[in-house]
Amino acid sequence: MTPSPMVYLASQSPRRLQLLEQWGVRCELLLPDADEDVESLEDVSPGEAPATYVQRVTALKLQAAQLRLRRRGLAPAPVLCADTTVALGRRILGKPKDAADARAMLTELSGREHRVLTAVAVGKLVGRRTRSWMALSVSRVRFDPLSAAQIRRYVASGEPMGKAGAYAIQGQAALWAPRMVGSYSGIMGLPASETAQVLAAAGLPLF
Repeated sequence: MTPSPMVYLASQSPRRLQLLEQWGVRCELLLPDADEDVESLEDVSPGEAPATYVQRVTALKLQAAQLRLRRRGLAPAPVLCADTTVALGRRILGKPKDAADARAMLTELSGREHRVLTAVAVGKLVGRRTRSWMALSVSRVRFDPLSAAQIRRYVASGEPMGKAGAYAIQGQAALWAPRMVGSYSGIMGLPASETAQVLAAAGLPLF
């Protein structure tokens, strides 16, 4: 029996870890050191389009993770990174800074369709060079109109914090999303088809 693939997952998202394990991928977490300023990697450049932004941030995260791997002297293995953003037109809605920011984001999403973009990348040492592969998933989600009371209760639950667009589709927010087109796992934070694609390109087919 062929052993399941092993990758380093450079993400603090429990959802990504859960999905990879569900797909039969053995993971070891490759999380940032305490002195690494990973939040700054997610800064938006002026006028940057959402697709450009999410792919750039994912590439930066992968580069930082590969440096981390070498710095720690860990056994070589492919490194997987991903980033998710929510977009209203060209406007990027990242992770809310606080409860007020989360309420403002959800108010904007209320009754409207938005895009969820997730880029996933895998880097692997090939000879003396590191090669990388990336794929992008774009999905569309429409929210029902939300009352101010609904938004307040949801934000008070704590679920929106740390989530792009201030919501988690696998949680209570699913109750407000009558229409989703694209990749459900991509909306969660790791698109299944695109992840299988980049892992296969790196020599780790899932099937």
